[in-house]
Amino acid sequence: MADYQQLFEDYLLVEQGVSVNTRAAYCRDLRLLQKALGLKGDNYDELLSVNKLQLRDYLAKLKQEGRKPATLARKLAAIKAFYSFLVNEGYLEQSPAEALEASAKSQHLPKFLSIEEMEAILDQPNLGTLTGYRDKALLETMYATGMRVSETVKLLLKKVDLKREYVIARGKGAKERMIPLGRKAIQYLEHYISFVRPQLLHADDNKAAAAVEELFVTDWGGPMTRQRVNELINEYAKSAGIKKRVTPHMLRHSFATHLLNNGTDLRVVQELLGHADISTTQIYTHVDVERLREIYDKTHPRA
Repeated sequence: MADYQQLFEDYLLVEQGVSVNTRAAYCRDLRLLQKALGLKGDNYDELLSVNKLQLRDYLAKLKQEGRKPATLARKLAAIKAFYSFLVNEGYLEQSPAEALEASAKSQHLPKFLSIEEMEAILDQPNLGTLTGYRDKALLETMYATGMRVSETVKLLLKKVDLKREYVIARGKGAKERMIPLGRKAIQYLEHYISFVRPQLLHADDNKAAAAVEELFVTDWGGPMTRQRVNELINEYAKSAGIKKRVTPHMLRHSFATHLLNNGTDLRVVQELLGHADISTTQIYTHVDVERLREIYDKTHPRA
């Protein structure tokens, strides 16, 4: 049986980039939810069978007890995050928390990098080493496609078509989508696939190398992990002089924001990101409005 608690904690750290305190609070809230519902599973496994009505009754009871709006918002954010994780990883088909109303305090605009910050990170890997070249190809691919880190590490070599300039990502609900590749990503992927990847796999003297299907591999011959990608992005962000914490998901947010800021249609971005509902993609339009407001305030003489 999967350890859903540990998997969820990894998801919060790697894909959501939450702080240690927020992660601890979310896990504490989920344990309290289990207790309130009379569930005894040690690793959240019984939460997979909870329905929307149970969650709604639980939140209503907390409200009746006089809990503060900020507390209710955080508890709902924890519940939504957990069930989003389950759907994202294919453990559930639909979130029972999807229709629950969220407090405005639980809505956060996605954090993203400026184009200059993104370019600074992309310039950090050492192309003179095998792992550095792999990292360069990986970062260029993530920024070129907007793939989630989970989609990136699971991307299969056979799903990369450099001649026709696209990859096929496997997203939520095992749905596949075709994503174009930019010229920079193609440039580094060509060399990585032809020369670097075989050396990382020790293909000449490793019979098991042919069985490794994932595109991005470690220097010990196995597939990359989400945790390792998270570590690499953090390291390159620090070496680029970026003081804020940078997560793999911020590359996805940056991809979407930069496309929209340069005039890409919202529905095109929805398709590229693999969002089932355009309302999920619309949050990036709020980011654009925030950016325009900031520019306006700085430049208009009557602002």
